[in-house]
Amino acid sequence: MKRIAVAGIEQGITQLVHGSMMLDKNRMDYSSGLLDAFIAAGGNAIDTGHIYGESSARAIGLWMDARGNRSDIVIVGKGAHPYEQSRMTKTCIQSDLVESLDRLMTDYMDMYMLHRDDPNVNVGYILEGLNDQIAAGRCRAIGASNWSVARIQEANAYAAKHGLTGFACSSPNLALARPNEARWAGCVSTTAEDEAWHEKSQLPILSWSSQSGGFFTNRYSPENREDAEMVRVNYSEENWERKRRASVLAEKYDVTANHIALAYVLNQPFPVAAIVGPQQPSELQDSLKALPVILTDAERAWLNLQTETIAL
Repeated sequence: MKRIAVAGIEQGITQLVHGSMMLDKNRMDYSSGLLDAFIAAGGNAIDTGHIYGESSARAIGLWMDARGNRSDIVIVGKGAHPYEQSRMTKTCIQSDLVESLDRLMTDYMDMYMLHRDDPNVNVGYILEGLNDQIAAGRCRAIGASNWSVARIQEANAYAAKHGLTGFACSSPNLALARPNEARWAGCVSTTAEDEAWHEKSQLPILSWSSQSGGFFTNRYSPENREDAEMVRVNYSEENWERKRRASVLAEKYDVTANHIALAYVLNQPFPVAAIVGPQQPSELQDSLKALPVILTDAERAWLNLQTETIAL
């Protein structure tokens, strides 16, 4: 599994990042089996979040302790989620990080990201709070989850001007299916303009919901409207056409449309890693089939409806 370079992360981050919401300290055989399979496949990064609760984080900590592999693992943590009100304060940034480290049974986070933005809070204040955590040794790099490109630019400009560490990566939703609206409140999905900026800046993306919650599998069709959230977020004429085109390329590469959707994300002209959430090792093995698929610029443009025809 290839790795992308991320400032502050010495070993880099593998193309696939293991999600943690399915992990459970009370099901350690199951949780360890998932993580062992991920490491055996060449993965090294695990995505966590303070809002995901104590059990999943403790499962990771117990697993790392049993395997003695903490130094080989890249832990991506997220904090300062607003819950029901703004928590973009230095106090919440630190308290969420400290509590997460306790749950994970470790003394540092490789990457600490802010789970949401609060545009009403000055970026200088936020960057200073995050740099306090770097100085204290609680994290080695910082990032922004669900922040707009404009706010990331503002934050990194402030960091450069004041000699601070800026955001090393962003974690929005980047996917072939373009959502009609945010899946959850405060979420950010990339636009064409955002992706052009990432190509120019080469700031890495850790994409969540890269396969659009299974939209590109056979479970969904225009006639099947049982999943209200999927209908709300992804059902559109444009996305059905993207799915049709993914199926065409799937035949060329001898994979599925779902693999093509993941390959689309991983073949961007800037560094990208995709957060995946396999419920079983077999699901991880299936995702691995997308990694050898190298899409051309023309194929990516055609998949995203930027051109009408393509030579196959």
